[in-house]
Amino acid sequence: MADRTHSTAAVDSSCKIHVTNLKKSFGKLEVLKDISLDVSEGEVVVLLGPSGSGKSTLLRCLNQLETATSGQIIIDGHNVTDKRTDINKVRENIGMVFQHFNLFNHLTVMDNMILAPVHLKLMTKEQARTAAEQLLQRVGMEDKAYAYPSQLSGGQKQRVAIARALEMKPDIMLFDEPTSALDPEMVGEVLAVMKELAKEGMTMVVVTHEIGFAREVADRVIFMEGGYIVEEGSPEELILHPKEARTIDFLSKVL
Repeated sequence: MADRTHSTAAVDSSCKIHVTNLKKSFGKLEVLKDISLDVSEGEVVVLLGPSGSGKSTLLRCLNQLETATSGQIIIDGHNVTDKRTDINKVRENIGMVFQHFNLFNHLTVMDNMILAPVHLKLMTKEQARTAAEQLLQRVGMEDKAYAYPSQLSGGQKQRVAIARALEMKPDIMLFDEPTSALDPEMVGEVLAVMKELAKEGMTMVVVTHEIGFAREVADRVIFMEGGYIVEEGSPEELILHPKEARTIDFLSKVL
């Protein structure tokens, strides 16, 4: 027990996410096989790799949508793999944007936006509404505040989903293939919002197949395969000059 406390205290304060020896199995299937990773404040880290390499599972372990089988995850100094940690409190600081938007179809855009902060008593309804109006304006969706998700395109839904995550004023944003369910012409409008966030210094971990986004926005690119981190480096190093045969093979198929 003392050892765990020590390792939590030893994390550098500029380190927002600290993952050590993370493993995750579903039954006999080992999806993550010993992942160690640090993400610094304001850093944009892009996870690349083939389907089934463990990228999305790693992301879901970070905010405990999946429980790690073993290893340790420390977010903002909180050990989220310790059962005693109030994960809901930690999650208030972590925005998550999913592939399929996860908006409530029976609620308007505005009601989707204000639901969490009001429910968690972080803001009054009026405060949440004011914040939501500003965020919807920021993602170019202010004219859709009282539309329902069924009335929006995929790109519009995803921009609302990003605004909704920002409503909680998170320090960290996790994106799980945010553009893979979108028609190609809608991808750009979502990536533009993400680029703005990166420019403003948001700490981001992004699972994506958008190599152009990785090259332009990432501080660091990590290539995963078979539950391992195979290689990592700057976009220049990893995308233009990969060293590992598996990375080279993957990039030759997607570039």
